[in-house]
Amino acid sequence: MAEMDTPSSSNDAAPCLTSSVDLSTSSLELSIQTRIFKIIVIGDSNVGKTCLTFRFTGGSFPDKTEATIGVDFREKAVEIEGETIKVQVWDTAGQERFRKSMVEHYYRNVHAVVFVYDVTKMASFRNLQIWIEECNGHRVSASVPRVLVGNKCDLVDQIQVPSSMALKFADAHNMLLFETSAKDPRESQNVDSIFMSLACRLKAQKSLLYRDVEREDGRVRLTQETETKSNCPC
Repeated sequence: MAEMDTPSSSNDAAPCLTSSVDLSTSSLELSIQTRIFKIIVIGDSNVGKTCLTFRFTGGSFPDKTEATIGVDFREKAVEIEGETIKVQVWDTAGQERFRKSMVEHYYRNVHAVVFVYDVTKMASFRNLQIWIEECNGHRVSASVPRVLVGNKCDLVDQIQVPSSMALKFADAHNMLLFETSAKDPRESQNVDSIFMSLACRLKAQKSLLYRDVEREDGRVRLTQETETKSNCPC
């Protein structure tokens, strides 16, 4: 018997599985425009990791800081090419006794890594290799962007790590190098550049993007981008 194309009521229609989903425009746009990029900041204790996260997320240098116990994180909403993105910066403890129970947690689903050393302490620079090995040991993909930050460059008379040495290390590990000071307000733009450069790179990675919104017959469909296009000024 031939099938007849007859309209059916909404009450007895069979559920249809398609690549489209019926969602309200407002809730969909909210979910699209508030992607979260998780960036972890690691390095020795007292190199200024907490102060860097304060400077980026709050625009100020903390009056008083204590050793981070376990993990702390701060967020900042930024706009890149018309899209609002939430940058979530995870500040990690540099002391081994504070790290053991949390280390797996903060490496999970990480999008980018910031390695920090103190330009006035050569030991903190030498220990970067240990931090890189720990990062690799937790199966952080080589495709995850990484940057190197030399902090406390305002202490000019106490610098122990030459820029040339740091740049050579950064090049060897395929990282950008930033030298800055979380304390000096004149360096605030440079601190912002650290995290914004990572956010721009992450936004450009097609593996993170399910951005194209197609509306057909009142429905909204999310499709993965097939090309990486970016006009990001970072």
